[in-house]
Amino acid sequence: MKRLIKICNPTKTLFSFACILMLTFQLLGQGVEKKKKPNILLILVDDLKPALGTYGDNVAISPNIDKLANQGIQFNRAYANQAVCAPSRYNLMLGSRSTSTGLYNFGKEFRDVYPDAITLPQYFKTNGYHVESMGKVFHIGHGNKGDDASWSIPHRGDKVIEYVEPTSTNRKLTREEALFENYLMNYENPTPIKELPRGAAWESPNVLDEAYADGRVARLAVERLRELKAKEDKPFFMAVGFVRPHLPFSAPRKYWDLYDKQKLPLPQFEKFPENAPEFAVKRGGEISAFKPVPEDYPGIYNEELKRNLIHGYYASMSYMDAQVGTVIDELKRLQLDENTIVVLWGDHGWHLGDHGIWTKHTNYEQATKIPVIMVVPGVTKPGSKTEQAFETVDIYPTLVELAGLQSPVVDQPIDGLSMASVLENPKQTIRDHVYHCYIRQNYLGEAIRNHRYRMVRWTHQKNPKDVVYELYDFENDPLETNNIAESNQKQVKKMLKILEKYPKAKR
Repeated sequence: MKRLIKICNPTKTLFSFACILMLTFQLLGQGVEKKKKPNILLILVDDLKPALGTYGDNVAISPNIDKLANQGIQFNRAYANQAVCAPSRYNLMLGSRSTSTGLYNFGKEFRDVYPDAITLPQYFKTNGYHVESMGKVFHIGHGNKGDDASWSIPHRGDKVIEYVEPTSTNRKLTREEALFENYLMNYENPTPIKELPRGAAWESPNVLDEAYADGRVARLAVERLRELKAKEDKPFFMAVGFVRPHLPFSAPRKYWDLYDKQKLPLPQFEKFPENAPEFAVKRGGEISAFKPVPEDYPGIYNEELKRNLIHGYYASMSYMDAQVGTVIDELKRLQLDENTIVVLWGDHGWHLGDHGIWTKHTNYEQATKIPVIMVVPGVTKPGSKTEQAFETVDIYPTLVELAGLQSPVVDQPIDGLSMASVLENPKQTIRDHVYHCYIRQNYLGEAIRNHRYRMVRWTHQKNPKDVVYELYDFENDPLETNNIAESNQKQVKKMLKILEKYPKAKR
């Protein structure tokens, strides 16, 4: 700049106009550099309900996620579009609800339905970003393989089902390991899953964090951030997926020691909701693949088992929280935080014995409510919280707008709404409800959840005239103990009008 000013001597009137132009272009160029595209760090966490200190859980020890929330905005009313790992991640990556794509279950690739779909990371890749992922991002297992087209370099995966102690598996391949490693796709050895042994539901060895996948993924994320910082030739989109607190609750002993098992809260209501259809309530399922959980569900687990499972969930969450802290601390040390949008997202919630349910796979509050935290430099006010209703599908259009990219014109439906303006004004209302779904026993349950109520319309897929309703009043019944659909048909009809505005769900 000094050299340019020296050349542009204002006494030389013949050159003054040209010099002004040169100065203007240089200053404009500097302005463009200051407004370079933001990096994106997307942190995905498996089975994470809002069991976090920042969400008001007085038991949870989650200092790193709490600190992240204090740096940006926390969505208090965020919900998954479906409480199943693979479809929920499709909701995120496609910006499409399951009811729009028909992708409700494991084992079906989204490109079989939308071969020309442009995923969230892929859209950033087409707009000049370096895009990569590590850990659990797409659901790989149960017949699903991930998506190579989404990334600039090959995905770096790691284990979901993992043990250190030999007694946890008796050194044999377990049922859940087989599913997550797509063992069933090995047609030369098609052993039925239930013929394989069960692995332990938890273990707590005295090991380093990197003995398990989340510690290794955090280390890899740190290494990659350093390499990307050294290059800085283009903006990056990095997806980092952590698997805990997914079962098994395998976490180093020091995280178990953070909690007194006897002081952890037990579930308050373990019965079926009164007047609810039996098929809407889950019994057994995924958790039965782990010992010492009874394979034949006894109704209610004994207190010792409940306490061990709850202890394992919180210990695993705190272990994962420490890995999040490792990544965020490095982002800050490298000064990448100054131009990096950070999003933390839980793929769905988790039942800890409420209604007698464990894990997810329902339409109830504990399975569908999720944490969503965003930190956007220069936009979010530290420590902000919003009651804006938020769906997983909203992340796609929100990140596109925040990055200053054009609205995507893609093959798949984009069902989400950009929440970018909410980041600046947390009191703004873009939508007043969320829409989510789940299929149980051939009934497709479509749910509308507003600030006070959840209404679920269950429609039998083979007999559409067979329709059952649920309605819960969270103002008077926060534990969903009583289905009042029959006694409050006025509210059901009101919420049905909202549901009918949505396109007919794909079967």
